[in-house]
Amino acid sequence: MASIKQRDEVVSTPGAQGAGIADPAPLGLAAFAGTTFFLSVVNTNMVGASVGTVVLGLALFYGGLGQLLAGMWEFVRGNTFGALAFSSFGAFWLSYWYLLNHLPAAASANDLHHGLGLYLLVWAIFTGYMIIAATRVSGVVLTVFVFLFLTFLALAIAEFATSTTWTKIGGWLGLITSAAAWYGSLAGVTNATARRVVFPTLPR
Repeated sequence: MASIKQRDEVVSTPGAQGAGIADPAPLGLAAFAGTTFFLSVVNTNMVGASVGTVVLGLALFYGGLGQLLAGMWEFVRGNTFGALAFSSFGAFWLSYWYLLNHLPAAASANDLHHGLGLYLLVWAIFTGYMIIAATRVSGVVLTVFVFLFLTFLALAIAEFATSTTWTKIGGWLGLITSAAAWYGSLAGVTNATARRVVFPTLPR
């Protein structure tokens, strides 16, 4: 019988097979990294905030649908951690796309900031407890979740306090998160293709 660690591996191992289905983790990680990178660049104020809505296409089709599909394939492969993570963050980006298209016009600016802060806090809590499970996956995945938790927390504080400084902090933390996720995607696809460890992920 496969161990829990074997069943819940989220980054490809050389020659890994799962019910004849290719490992969806590199897709999920790349979709998450790309969308997070774009929004984080906006949050750091390296580009004008007016371009922020450009992320909506990425949020809907790559970060949203791409990760949701990866999560569904992880369910088929029996990977509980990957299924929950990719499905949830796919739903996050889909909800983000919906949210930016349906902001309540009647809400006051203060109420809107508090609502967005609560929305981000929900995701910080989810990411926080997923860190516990991530300690049993790999060092790369653990790094992604730790910095993602800090990103959500900083952005939640930014909304509650209406602080541009905290938004920028969240942006920089998001860039670190996206870099770690891109590395995980690179390791997954390269290691699986080469059928040997080219890029280590520090498995647990």
